[in-house]
Amino acid sequence: MAVIELENITKSYGSFEALRGVNLAVREGEVTCVLGDNGAGKSTLIKILSGLHQPTSGTMLIDGSASTLTSPRDAISAGIATVHQTLAIVDELSVWRNFFLGQELTGAFGVLRQAEMKRICSEQLLEMGIDIPDVDVEAGNLSGGQRQVIAIARAVYFGARVLILDEPTAALGVKQSGAVLRMVAAARDRGIAVVLVTHNPHHAFLVGDHFTILKLGHQELDAPRSEVTLEELTHQMAGGGELEALSHELRLSLIHISEPTRLRRIS
Repeated sequence: MAVIELENITKSYGSFEALRGVNLAVREGEVTCVLGDNGAGKSTLIKILSGLHQPTSGTMLIDGSASTLTSPRDAISAGIATVHQTLAIVDELSVWRNFFLGQELTGAFGVLRQAEMKRICSEQLLEMGIDIPDVDVEAGNLSGGQRQVIAIARAVYFGARVLILDEPTAALGVKQSGAVLRMVAAARDRGIAVVLVTHNPHHAFLVGDHFTILKLGHQELDAPRSEVTLEELTHQMAGGGELEALSHELRLSLIHISEPTRLRRIS
């Protein structure tokens, strides 16, 4: 079943079209991989799915009903959680404090139920296949992969139906990337709809069930795993138009920098 469907989505900034006629179905229990180089439109698509931006035209369906996400809070209420590249992890806080950050369990007089939170944190990480022996350790002492895992496990525990991951393996080594991809597979096996946004076709093909390639805001490919090979994904990603892509990326960057960050309004 499709939790989210995008129909002919376009996003324009003045005369510049960041996305043009994108169609996407995000289904429960599947990993939908959105691939593309810098400037392809991946960030714009994430902003639409997470409620930061609204499309200029087209329709978003959630559970089959036309919907408008006017803020990240709307997306969260619909069960759509986004794990950005800049993780909401506080280095100076412990693993368990980060896991429950902003959603702490409290008892009488607001006293933190520390033992319970530590237990839940450990259990949830283990259920997702990750063993962090000491959840009292500061998050700043963890590897990049472990930090990603905490952010993903936190979103899953607090009820995400759709999990959007923005380049989760970027700048990670092979072992750390493997841990994150195992986490992606574990979320899928729980019935969660995962959107994996990446520029790495090899990582995508390890866990993906459906693949979409964006290039200069246009959808170049939209196919299930049974209809595409790793070689085809890699070939599509390595296509021409580098100078045009660079221009597209620069214009997108300038637009995004100039816009106020809506997250600040709900923090």
